[in-house]
Amino acid sequence: MKGVIFVDAERCMGCRNCELACAVAHSESKDLIEAMRESPHPVARIEVKKLGGLSVPLHCRHCDSPLCVSVCPTGAIIKTGLGGPVVIKNELCVGCGFCMLVCPYGVPQLKRDGKIMVKCDLCFERLERGMEPACVEACPTHALKFKTLDEIEGEVRERASLLFRSPYS
Repeated sequence: MKGVIFVDAERCMGCRNCELACAVAHSESKDLIEAMRESPHPVARIEVKKLGGLSVPLHCRHCDSPLCVSVCPTGAIIKTGLGGPVVIKNELCVGCGFCMLVCPYGVPQLKRDGKIMVKCDLCFERLERGMEPACVEACPTHALKFKTLDEIEGEVRERASLLFRSPYS
C-alpha cells in the first residue's frame, strides 16, 4: 500500500478523466450515472490546472510531517502511519479551513456544502482492496502512476541517463 501518485505532466493532456474518476470513487453509489443523480454531487479530490503550457493534476502529497495535521483544531486530519495517506475524518471536521491555509500545495478545499474540507485520500479504501487510486486507473496517457519512491527514483534515473548517452553508443 505504501506508494505515491507520480505525475508526468508532459504526458497529461488535460482530459480531466482523473477528476471524474475521483468524484465517482468518492460518491455514495460508486457508479457514474448514479453519482450524477446524487445530491450533493460528489467532489473530486484532484484538480487539473493549466500551468504554463502544461496541464498538471494537483493532488495531496501525503507529507511525512503534514502541516494540515498539526493545525487541525479538532484532530479531523490524521496521518495513517509512515508512508500512509493523510485522511480527513468527516465526522470531526468543522470546515475551519486552517488546513487549506497551511498546505504548500493548495490541496484541501471546502466541500460544496461549505461544512467540511475535502482532499485526496489516495483512495484509501481502494488501496486496502489492492486497487490503484481511481485517478491513476482512469488516466488514458499514464501521466499518473502509483508507485513506491524507489520505483519512481529508478524511472527518473533511467530517463536522466538517456540524456547523457552518446548517439554513437
